[in-house]
Amino acid sequence: MSNEIENNMSLFNVENIQDNNQYNFKYIDLFAGIGGIRTPFQNLGGKCVFSSEIDKYASQTYEANYGEKPSGDITKISADTIPNFDVLLAGFPCQAFSIAGKREGFNDTRGTMFFEVERILEEKQPKCFLLENVKGLTNHDKGKTFQTMLDILENKLKYKVYHKVLKILDYPKTEKE
Repeated sequence: MSNEIENNMSLFNVENIQDNNQYNFKYIDLFAGIGGIRTPFQNLGGKCVFSSEIDKYASQTYEANYGEKPSGDITKISADTIPNFDVLLAGFPCQAFSIAGKREGFNDTRGTMFFEVERILEEKQPKCFLLENVKGLTNHDKGKTFQTMLDILENKLKYKVYHKVLKILDYPKTEKE
């Protein structure tokens, strides 16, 4: 990929944090897409120690944005090969829960990617996590899908879970100065 294309593909204002091995925390970025969740955590002084994205073009953009190529299919990556970290970030696929999709939930392979998050949380036991998805997740199958996820996170894995549906209209538009 040429430098011109790479420069045009960089969509985020990623602050340059010097690699001095002095970070506030370490995190991983699963289902990373082009890196939208990563940016604020990097800007807060975190160090991304692992990322995973299956889509070829999203991975190319992620690499252009951050200079790191994400690992591929998370279902083929053993949790013990992932470096230790403090925070797990995951914007797992939403198509199985979204009103814009078929809403097949766990019957859609994409809907089972939550269980990959569970697998890694169970193996690595980070201090905390941030999961992102669509509003439809909370009411899919009359709320049973979301309750299953909460039960796994709270009862099986012993995390305290706080959840909220955020509306973009509740947040002011920011512009680059």
